[in-house]
Amino acid sequence: MSHIVITGGAGFAGSHIVDEVCRAYPDDRVLILDKMTYAGDVRNVSHHVFSNRAQLMVGDVADLDVCRRAVQGARLVIHAAAESHVDNSFGNSLEFTRTNVVGTHSLMEACRQQGVQRIVHVSTDEVYGEVHSGSVDEHTVLRPTNPYSSSKAAAEMILRGYVQSYHLPIVTVRANNLFGSRQFPEKIIPRFICHMLLERPLPLHGNGQNRRHYLSAIDFAKAVVFVCEKGQEGEVYNIGTTDEFTNLQVAEMIAAHFGPLRSELFEFVPDRPFNDARYAISWERLSSMGWTPTRHLHSELPALIAWYRAHLARYVELFGVEALDRACPEFPTVDLSDLPVPAALRSDRWPLADKELAVTAASDVQ
Repeated sequence: MSHIVITGGAGFAGSHIVDEVCRAYPDDRVLILDKMTYAGDVRNVSHHVFSNRAQLMVGDVADLDVCRRAVQGARLVIHAAAESHVDNSFGNSLEFTRTNVVGTHSLMEACRQQGVQRIVHVSTDEVYGEVHSGSVDEHTVLRPTNPYSSSKAAAEMILRGYVQSYHLPIVTVRANNLFGSRQFPEKIIPRFICHMLLERPLPLHGNGQNRRHYLSAIDFAKAVVFVCEKGQEGEVYNIGTTDEFTNLQVAEMIAAHFGPLRSELFEFVPDRPFNDARYAISWERLSSMGWTPTRHLHSELPALIAWYRAHLARYVELFGVEALDRACPEFPTVDLSDLPVPAALRSDRWPLADKELAVTAASDVQ
């Protein structure tokens, strides 16, 4: 039986890709390679791991030996592992370079050495830089404006070199901002939802007029699998949506689900450095091939709010036990150490595992 590798598969976007890959390829084993940073959570993929549908390998994509073990015998590699929070990139840019650039290089070298026949790399629309009007297509020159987007653009240059020099079968996707369940509440939509659940004001940078397009993580995952099947090697595909909102509009949309809008719900805070006003991509190329998004933020919000209400205890380290229990008494905070854990994943700091565990797990992949 062949297997499919998904890096970053225990994170937000990656776990939705895991869901769709498991659905689309029932005859393939799935290996999730994840470093298990703060944004990775075994509960995002536990339904697949506990059912033996997927294997979780805890390891770093910047480690070439780990990458070799993971991709050995793989027929498809989907590279979604990345440091992705822009705010963090200003204070810790070297870690973004290590994971996003060195990690991508290590993975591509491992894929080259192991003869992987299909690779899909997950990039971002932020590599294009600020777009004041209209939209940009896949042929637009990359003009990243922050350490995060610069690291993703640098990774793409490495990919281009592997395509040109080694004819490595790589396809790249660049997507809009994503929304959906399991997203760590450092990002605007889950952060605003959690703040409303905790009866805290919604922090808006600057005047709240920065604009973004918001794409469902489920639609995104379906697009990734679509590109796995129909994407042309060496090409880039934008994955987008028509749903565009200002930050203030997003805040108002979420707050409206909790009662009448009041000015005290919104807290305008100093803008972050180099906060791009707008990103916008054309996804006409992918649309012409047969893919189109089917979910929209306004209609998905009720279910999304319900998910965060039920899972708010996941973020106890961010918000505190008392605040969570006060906000959601019907979902009391629990001690995660009481939950059953597969023997292969156990460690002193579950869901993290040490490197030796990861290498041992990788050695089982043939």
